[in-house]
Amino acid sequence: MQNIAMRSVLHFCAAATLASTAVSPAAGDSVGGRQSTRQQASENTMQQHPYVGMWVTDDGRVRHQLLPNGRYDEARGNRESAYRGRYEVVGSHIEYWDDTGFTADGDFVDGNTLHHGGMVLRRK
Repeated sequence: MQNIAMRSVLHFCAAATLASTAVSPAAGDSVGGRQSTRQQASENTMQQHPYVGMWVTDDGRVRHQLLPNGRYDEARGNRESAYRGRYEVVGSHIEYWDDTGFTADGDFVDGNTLHHGGMVLRRK
């Protein structure tokens, strides 16, 4: 009888341990295609910053589309979507992470001017 009681206790402990490590659908990780809480918060912040939109060099050759979801799409000359990746704005500073691993940064000098990689881009 003692073996049966001990097994029941062990089964209960194992079930409690498994239950405490289970991930609910409301949990914030990217399980089954769901976004993490941190990524959702970052995307909400990106949607709220004042720099979302199109930024273009004076000659129109380089065009950065800063999307509200924290992604960007850069066109160069006739090459649409020459570079794509994610970006993050902190204050007036922007960091870019290209999907291929290239990184870059820039600074918004005012609400309509972005200095990036030796270029001046203006809001369109």
